[in-house]
Amino acid sequence: MTDAAAGHEGAERTWCLAEVDIFCDLSEQEMEAIAAAAPMKTYHAGEIVYSPTQPSEVLFILKKGRIRVFRVSADGRALTTAIVSPGTIFGEMVLLGQHMYDNYAEALDDTVVCVMSRADVNRLLLADARIAARITAILGRRLADLEQRLSDSVFKTVAQRVATTLTTLTSAQPPAGPLRPVGRHPQIALTHEQLAALAGTSRETCTKVLRDYADHGLLRLARGRITVLDSERLRDAAG
Repeated sequence: MTDAAAGHEGAERTWCLAEVDIFCDLSEQEMEAIAAAAPMKTYHAGEIVYSPTQPSEVLFILKKGRIRVFRVSADGRALTTAIVSPGTIFGEMVLLGQHMYDNYAEALDDTVVCVMSRADVNRLLLADARIAARITAILGRRLADLEQRLSDSVFKTVAQRVATTLTTLTSAQPPAGPLRPVGRHPQIALTHEQLAALAGTSRETCTKVLRDYADHGLLRLARGRITVLDSERLRDAAG
């Protein structure tokens, strides 16, 4: 491999980690050490990243795209336990107290992740008090989100769950900037079937709810894309 090719490959690995929250104040040397131990991998939308039949004790660092983590009950119903956004982590890591062996992880979009082994997580992440504290905070928030999702599945109507899911997805989008003006309505790239899976309902019921929200001016619907026109009313609809 030429020096130029090696340099490009190293830059690509560092790029994978550059905007990840838990690495926000690391030096260039520290970033390079972690990047060398975390090769990039891509998944297409709809691909399963891991499942109970293919367990893997690795930590995924999500750079691009969104990941849906879900469980399937004995009667075939799926419960979404987390929607993972870029800049954070997920995976099966017993040493982090994160048990994912009953879960599936599915790429909602074309996705780029960096993958770290158990040994490298222990050596490079948990040995650094800054990173370890941030990982603990992420897992704590994810547990709180799971408790809220379980509560929603019991106490909220389907329409409220759809509104809650849309509100969660829009709030997870990056803040306004030069490429994303303040006045632009947030857009969510999901099919009705994908949104139904996230909200725990059927595609037909989800479509009916979405059309009702569109008729009332809360949303605009297009193929594979939902534009939120009135975020405040949508939050109210979420209960």
